[in-house]
Amino acid sequence: MVQLDTYDPEAPQFFDELFVAAGQPRPAAAPLIAGMKHLSAADLQRYHDTAQVALFKLGVTFNVYSDDQGVERVFPFDIIPRIVAASEWQQLERGLKQRITALNLFLSDIYGEQRILQDGKIPASVIQSAPGFLKPCIGLQPPLGIWAHITGTDLVRDRDGAWYVLEDNLRVPSGVSYVLENRRVMKSTFPQIFQTMAVRPVDDYPSHLLETLLNLAPPQLDSPTVAVLSPGIFNSAYFEHSFLAQQMGVELVEGRDLVVTDGSLQMRTTQGLRRVDVIYRRIDDDFLDPKAFRPDSLLGVPGLLDTFRAGRVALANAPGTGVADDKVVYAYVPQMIRYYLSEEPLLNNVPTYLCWQDKDREYVLENLAQLVVKAANEAGGYGMLVGPASTTAEQQAFAEKIQANPRNYIAQPTLCLSRVPTWIDGQVEGRHVDLRPYVLHRGDEVYVHPGGLTRVALRRGSLVVNSSQGGGSKDTWVLSDEA
Repeated sequence: MVQLDTYDPEAPQFFDELFVAAGQPRPAAAPLIAGMKHLSAADLQRYHDTAQVALFKLGVTFNVYSDDQGVERVFPFDIIPRIVAASEWQQLERGLKQRITALNLFLSDIYGEQRILQDGKIPASVIQSAPGFLKPCIGLQPPLGIWAHITGTDLVRDRDGAWYVLEDNLRVPSGVSYVLENRRVMKSTFPQIFQTMAVRPVDDYPSHLLETLLNLAPPQLDSPTVAVLSPGIFNSAYFEHSFLAQQMGVELVEGRDLVVTDGSLQMRTTQGLRRVDVIYRRIDDDFLDPKAFRPDSLLGVPGLLDTFRAGRVALANAPGTGVADDKVVYAYVPQMIRYYLSEEPLLNNVPTYLCWQDKDREYVLENLAQLVVKAANEAGGYGMLVGPASTTAEQQAFAEKIQANPRNYIAQPTLCLSRVPTWIDGQVEGRHVDLRPYVLHRGDEVYVHPGGLTRVALRRGSLVVNSSQGGGSKDTWVLSDEA
């Protein structure tokens, strides 16, 4: 084990996912480390290169809108996996189920009676000023009362090993296709290790997703039609749209393929129009229906919201869920859990300062060099200031933004994200990671897919794991009880 036996996890400065100390693997990771003992640096490099080629041939790419060198890139992949012990995963699973249950109750409430606002648990101004709060969705009643059927919740660990929720993604969370393809590549790369470790499978996600979608169709339909609605080939996650449609055996459509006629949603085919009963939409709320939201949208379907409101088509996720992705609203999820479930949160938020509050804003402006500041509705690592890595000029620019629009910014302590050994330029080095598990809500059941997307910040010292900001991914091995 030329590389891993000399790897220094730098404890206790960092929490390492595979090692307690140099030469001392965590119990759950010990079989992996033992299985990799025979690998040399040349072996690891060969496996790394082979994996990248395999992913390229599989078409595992993403698009970067701001990239003037060409929009399509191979998603970087690291050959050393992340390990999550069975007992640890069970705790995360319980916390995720609790959180998404409360968030769905919150969405039903704020588009209905708004009890949580009337009772003063969340200031009404926070919701009313949220760009994701869509007034046309007030009064909607989604099938089974579920608004967010597919979610991706971003989790991180601090140096003490404690898990925190970094943010919620309830509109169109992406990345699960990389989970499935990463696993396919890893199983072909390390078949012997998989045979000796009880790693829970991930390849059944498409069947779970299809079951979730079919569950939304009216029960009287013998053979409902499901389709994945994509913005098209230039979307950053188009590979995933086509991959999931193919894996589920359903149609992949764009807005121009659909039309509302005779009160139902119809799909244009070579044999004429065909009714569509369930849409897994991968289009943001504002673009879904130019009659209800943005009139300049060419991506959606005119009349789709009215058809949904009438119960003639199901949408996953329901429009309006974006309000829960707002990072200011995120700060109130613990209150939601207590209010709707009468329980204490099993997963904690990262401590959050709300810049619309005078006291919090004063503290943030005085401590920009130590905090991470985020715009409330940005994603992909954009609209963010990482204080310890920022310049005085950048801090001043953010101070001006905060003062100009306090509602649009939150701030959090700079967490020391956990690390995983990563193959970098011919050697093993620690790199920071997060984790995005995927949760499916079926009404009577909440299913948490074992594992999720481990995103890794490939740049030395970076805390930004997003692919558009130079990040990559790792396979996440959740061990079964037998491990």
